[in-house]
Order: sequence, then C-alpha cells, then structure tokens
Amino acid sequence: MPAPDLRPAPARLREQQLELTRHLRDPRHVAAPSGIEDRRLAIYRDLLFNNIDSLLAGNFPVMRRLLGEARWKAMVRDFYRDHRAQTPLFPEIAREWLRYLESLPQLEPPFLRELAHYEWVELALQIAEARVEDVAHDPHGDLLEGAPVVSPLAWPLAYAWPVHRLGPEFQPDEAPPAPTFLLLRRETDGNVRFSQLSPLAFRLLVRLDEAPRLSGREQLVALAQEAGVAADAAFLAQGGALLEQMRDNGTLLGTRLDAVNA
Repeated sequence: MPAPDLRPAPARLREQQLELTRHLRDPRHVAAPSGIEDRRLAIYRDLLFNNIDSLLAGNFPVMRRLLGEARWKAMVRDFYRDHRAQTPLFPEIAREWLRYLESLPQLEPPFLRELAHYEWVELALQIAEARVEDVAHDPHGDLLEGAPVVSPLAWPLAYAWPVHRLGPEFQPDEAPPAPTFLLLRRETDGNVRFSQLSPLAFRLLVRLDEAPRLSGREQLVALAQEAGVAADAAFLAQGGALLEQMRDNGTLLGTRLDAVNA
C-alpha cells in the first residue's frame, strides 16, 4: 500500500497540475499521471493540440502550405511543447509563434521568418486598438505647408524577401537585390489591405514618422537630398501629388493642428 501523501492540499494540487500539463505538452516523452484513464487524457491531448494547430493554421496559411503537413505539424508540436508564452491571450498566440521562430538558430527556407511576420502583421493591424478619431489633425490642411499626419492604421513595411509572392510555387533561394516595400492599411470597413510602395514613397512615410513636425515641403526637400536629386519644382509637384494621393486613400489623415517646427 503506497504511503499517504502528507503534503498540504494546495501543494499536492499544484504538483498534480504540473504533472498533467507536462504530459499534455509532451505525451510522447512524459508519462501520464497515475489514476487518470488514458481515454479521458486522449480527449485533452487532442483537443488542446488541435486548438493551437487550428489557430496557427488560420493565421499562417501560406507558411503551412509551403512547409507541408508533416513538417508543419512537427513545428507546431515543438512550439506547443517548448515555447513559454509571455501572454495567455489567444489573439496573441500568433505573436508567440513569431517569438518561437525567432528563437530557432536556423530556419529553412531562409525567408520563413519574414513570411511569418507578413502573415502575422495583418492580424496585428486588425486587432490594433489605435483609432483615427484619437489623432488631432486637420483633414483639409495644406500638405506642403503643414506637417502631414500618418494614420495610425497605415503601416509601412520593408522586407528583404518578396513576401507577398512567396508560396509553394515560388520559393527563391536568394533574396533579390532590392527590398520589398509594402503598405498595410486598415480601411474604414475594417478590412486590411496590402499595397506595394516605391522606395521613395516608403522613405517618405518613414520620414513623416521620424520627423513629424516638418512640413510636407521640408520633408520632400530632405527626401530629394537623400536620393541625390534636385528638389526642383517638378519634384515638389510630384511629391505634393503623392501626398494628396496618400490622403485620398487614408494613409495620411491631414496635417498637424499645432504649429510646424514648434
């Protein structure tokens, strides 16, 4: 007859819980707790793993297809077993998947981390709590004379790989010479859309974030200097048209209400 467990009830309960979770995380290598019917344990083993698998598959469909079912399942199993999440929130599981990928010393194919980020960032913007209404701006302000304001729901992104084209049928061995610039924008209907940016348009958006008090004209002059071109009337006219286009599609909200260079 086994000796009675004389530990306090909370300590026994915690140890039993840890024993159960260790088994559920790694049923192949960690024995099941005694006294629990395996049929019942199997329900929990399948339910918990399949929930994580289904959630990640919905967030990273291209990555799943690219890896194939066997390798995908193996990676999800490793994530489920080894990763220690920083949050218990289900909407953050996809971000935890990125952290898991970042912790791996090597990944093949080499674009896998960027592809995962590209697939994750759509969800990140969908659940972002930023609101246009909370940003003070003049929607009709002069974008050349005033300081343009970028929408908090418009995110410029830069990738070494052409992430928007990757998939089972397109898996390049080397990154192209030029990076890929994308704009991720959440529309008024709640849908998230990607569009490709030119290098100058991307740099302009980055500059607007880095120096938010400069006028649109000052930003364009500085941009011309960076690009090694003349900030002449034609360049400023094209830049002004680009700023207006960005306002029309919601990337820019308008201009700052406080004084430029204040």
